[in-house]
Amino acid sequence: MNGFLNLNKPSGFTSHDCVAKARKLLKLKRIGHAGTLDPAAIGVLPIAIGRATRLLQYLRSDKAYQATIRFGVTTATDDLEGETLTSQAVPQLTLEAIREKLPLFLGNIQQIPPNYSAIQVEGKRLYDLARSGELIDVPARSVDVYTLDILDWRAGDFPELELAIACGAGTYIRAIARDLGAALNTGATLAKLIRTESSGFTLTDSLTFEELAQQIEAGTFTLVSPDRALSHLSKIHLPEDLARRWCQGQKIASDHSEDQLMRVWDERDRFLGITRSIEGVLVPQMVFEPV
Repeated sequence: MNGFLNLNKPSGFTSHDCVAKARKLLKLKRIGHAGTLDPAAIGVLPIAIGRATRLLQYLRSDKAYQATIRFGVTTATDDLEGETLTSQAVPQLTLEAIREKLPLFLGNIQQIPPNYSAIQVEGKRLYDLARSGELIDVPARSVDVYTLDILDWRAGDFPELELAIACGAGTYIRAIARDLGAALNTGATLAKLIRTESSGFTLTDSLTFEELAQQIEAGTFTLVSPDRALSHLSKIHLPEDLARRWCQGQKIASDHSEDQLMRVWDERDRFLGITRSIEGVLVPQMVFEPV
């Protein structure tokens, strides 16, 4: 069993919890996940199964979210899971004022990750340092935010904004909520987060644990194939003799001059692995299925 599970992660589960539950349901040990989701967040969590765990690094890196931001509140974790730091009603806040600030968070931006995050500093996770009371200055990182679309606005003492966000890997939606509140001088925190897309997997095609268990019992569960998961990469077929040499780690001459990652298939239409095309030479990167 080698492929991917498009999991709809439930609230209250860490990504590690989801891997553990998937191992139990599928009765397999070799399982990993792509793109960590906070415990309170729900939505798409790609799960790699069997040899597909070796393909996680080649998945698409883009993600999309539906986020609810609550203004007038700041917390230690930049979401509602953390200790409240400040709380002040801001009924004067308008959607027009928010629209003026949103362009600050589009494009390639500098972002300081939340103190409670999985980023490692000197070999330690930030959330472990924060829980022990050791808060350190975290350098800003460059992240890409492609779109910020307003879905809903709910006025009130603690108004809420609902956004659709498309972004690159490493973007913290909690940080966007925190920084938007700071830019408006109201404070803000993330109230709800749904990941609608991750690494080419979508929420509409995802399975809950309950649905997964039902399909396993009925014998109807099928994995997302590596070919489909890696469809963003170009595809090249090799004749049998070249495919064998490539699987043995040899470099193969090619007419592909562009430097790029590609999927390799043999004449029998078997997915063999990932190669890099460099100046007309195919250099093996990962052999998935030896010939």
